[in-house]
Amino acid sequence: MLAAALDELLTTSPSLAGLLQGVVRGAATDAPILILGEPGSGRSTLVRALHSASARAAGPLVEVDVAVGPPALFESELFGHRAGAFTGALTDRAGRVERAAGGTLVLDHVEEMPLVAQAKLLRLVAEARYAPVGGDEMQADVRFMAIAAADLERRVESGAFREDLFYRLEVLTVHLPPLRRRRDDLDTLIDALLADLGQRFQRPGLELSAAAREWMAHYPWPGNLRELRNLLERAVLSHATTRLDPPPPSGGAGRPRTLAEVERQEIERALAWARGHQGRAARLLGISRKTLWQKRRRYGLP
Repeated sequence: MLAAALDELLTTSPSLAGLLQGVVRGAATDAPILILGEPGSGRSTLVRALHSASARAAGPLVEVDVAVGPPALFESELFGHRAGAFTGALTDRAGRVERAAGGTLVLDHVEEMPLVAQAKLLRLVAEARYAPVGGDEMQADVRFMAIAAADLERRVESGAFREDLFYRLEVLTVHLPPLRRRRDDLDTLIDALLADLGQRFQRPGLELSAAAREWMAHYPWPGNLRELRNLLERAVLSHATTRLDPPPPSGGAGRPRTLAEVERQEIERALAWARGHQGRAARLLGISRKTLWQKRRRYGLP
């Protein structure tokens, strides 16, 4: 029996039903799942739905961005450390693996992980064993899910990503298509998002004009589902009535956006343009990777 979250996902995205058929059957197992796709295409939503349909649904869902920071910081963040393991380690600290015990550990942006860190992750995935920095070896009790860019296989071919780690992660693989290739789902997704926004903002009965649906049907959606949701949310906030008629993103109509909204949208555009590659997106924006990571956390961007 499907969990409610996964059932809702398939209901609002009929085109994914066939694509996810094998993965849905494997959701209840502990097999690793690899989700490939563009930023904003619903990768994190699918992770949460699959976790809710798994035998570990009652356990925690813990996410770690494996591409953030140097390898030493990654090791401490993922595996934890013991007091005195290094300068500043005054107390024991549980890592993400320990905090995810009994549940699911989500490895985000694995395509950006340095090769030296990939070796440590390989042992964790292959043997379910790890050692906190300065501590003894421990058994990991987690189910692995990984999120990566659509071009991960090309990175394997170029040597930028370990082939053995890739094969450990891709037991069950989903190539999640971008929204521009899921146009049959668009009206259903819009209605589901409007219902959710109406509940959040206590604005029942929200509907979209025929003109807006028309341009949305032909718009390329570089930011995917995330861009669609943000656009509808801005429309709800800028319209006094329940009938929404937002212009295309280049139209410039409606209320002026706040600087925070502009910054968030430009970060989303840069990530979409760079196909989720954090380093390239940071260069496009003229900021450091660390600054981009901080801003993504501030705005709740995956």
